[in-house]
Amino acid sequence: MDSSPRLTLETDLRRIDARAWDALAGDQPFLKHAFLCALHDTGCASPRSGWSPHYLALWRGDTLAAACPLYLKSHSRGEYVFDYAWADAFERHGLRYYPKLLCAVPFTPVTGPRLLAASDADRLRLAHAMAAFAEETGVSSLHVLFPAEADRLALESAGFLLRESVQFHWRNAGYADLDAFLAAMSHDKRKKIRQDRKKVAAAGLAFRWLRGAQIGPAELDFFYACYQGTYFNHGNPPYLSREFFARAFRADPDAFVLILACRGEQPVAAALNLAGGDALYGRYWGAAEYVPGLHFETCYLQSIAYCIAHGLARFEGGAQGEHKMARGLLPTPTWSAHWIADRRFAAAIEDFLERETAAVAGYLGELEAHTPFKRRAG
Repeated sequence: MDSSPRLTLETDLRRIDARAWDALAGDQPFLKHAFLCALHDTGCASPRSGWSPHYLALWRGDTLAAACPLYLKSHSRGEYVFDYAWADAFERHGLRYYPKLLCAVPFTPVTGPRLLAASDADRLRLAHAMAAFAEETGVSSLHVLFPAEADRLALESAGFLLRESVQFHWRNAGYADLDAFLAAMSHDKRKKIRQDRKKVAAAGLAFRWLRGAQIGPAELDFFYACYQGTYFNHGNPPYLSREFFARAFRADPDAFVLILACRGEQPVAAALNLAGGDALYGRYWGAAEYVPGLHFETCYLQSIAYCIAHGLARFEGGAQGEHKMARGLLPTPTWSAHWIADRRFAAAIEDFLERETAAVAGYLGELEAHTPFKRRAG
């Protein structure tokens, strides 16, 4: 039996066995076969929306040894690692930036496996294969967003340029309950949180945590109305459809953790998190009315309380947001990796990234000097 590796390119993920894919993807819900198929089948991430799937797979015989979610993109929306300045520079020099190749989970700024492989050797093979495919197709560039540490090392070895960014994550220090967490914070931060919580309580709001089978169609309908409203309030249509959430929920209901702020039986606000492994991922939020402090309480404090109550190790609060530090989420480096076809632009971008990395290091140092937690003596 021939055990030498071979590569295939699939534009339909359903051509790859779901169990084989999920065995490589790990426990993060966003990388599951059903979650990605739901994005494609509902048109949220499809050629029509500017996301053309091209799944690269490495096989040994009939066994899937490695794979990656790869998309041919005609724009840079829904990525959360911003390359608009690079696209503008290409266009100003008469060069085409789009289409480009993207290795990422659409609309999901969450660090996790991107080069799905059981071994470092196959991970490196996949990184080289991606770059070779990018060169063959004649695209301007290839971008790998929010890769896990093992992927980052493989991509760096394969010659990709690395870019550092910052998110804000909460880590569980073994807190007995939410009060114990608040007690660990500095006096001024703890006081501000308690003041905000009193405003929410004074508005007559209480919270419900729903997971899996506890979430019904009415709760998903209310959540989606809130989610839509958040986007429309910022002048944009939502990336994801109600049908996408229905399909993703049917495929993996236990991953869904819905936090509802209610006045009596009437929901007022909702935050949808996804759970996987030892983590809770904050993803989508919206409210039917404005209440001071409600956003922070629903999205962050209630999610942290849920993690403590259920023994989860961390809560990832999504992209950007220094304001999250005041709620106990601390700066955490995230990464992306980039392959640029034009060697002149590759050199210019490499120089930019070196300067940007130094600036990010300074930014992280400044943030760490403003920790929301009590400082230990000595």
